[in-house]
Amino acid sequence: MASLSYITNTSLDGYIEDVDGRFDWAEPDDEYFAYMTELVRPIGTWLYGRRLYESMAVWETDPTLAETSDLLAEFARVWQSGEKVVHSTTLEAPLTARTRIERSFDPEAVRALKASSERPITIGGAELAGLAFDAGLVDEVHLFVGPAFVGRGKPAFAGTSRVSLELVDEHRFPNGVVHLHYRTAG
Repeated sequence: MASLSYITNTSLDGYIEDVDGRFDWAEPDDEYFAYMTELVRPIGTWLYGRRLYESMAVWETDPTLAETSDLLAEFARVWQSGEKVVHSTTLEAPLTARTRIERSFDPEAVRALKASSERPITIGGAELAGLAFDAGLVDEVHLFVGPAFVGRGKPAFAGTSRVSLELVDEHRFPNGVVHLHYRTAG
């Protein structure tokens, strides 16, 4: 059975983007980027909400990103190698290969995917992840906490259920970002 991980950048005050939709305070340096690439390398399936998918699609639709550096090229290869499932009522067609659109979030379909997958699965987008937390589907949480307060914005957690976590590991980066790896408890 595959694990399901929620991986996200968050400000110190718990937001994935500020009130204007920006997340420039989370700009990764090379060490952080290499670490993130290794973290997601095993991922076989990426579950996304529409907005996050559209921002991540550039790893396939904009070849100039991969030309910037070997680090970015490797991340693009890793991202492109996985299947994508985009949960959206408005996206008419996929922007990338190996992508399908689901019109609603079905916890039973995700349970079946976890049961049949040999490789780990990740879920992205706070609202979509919140549905997965509420359904008891999330096994691990990877928070990359940036050294910034943004005041208001989009919260990193949008679920309604209380979830207890056990700290598995932590890693500090020279740029002030801290990676906190948790396992869901219970």
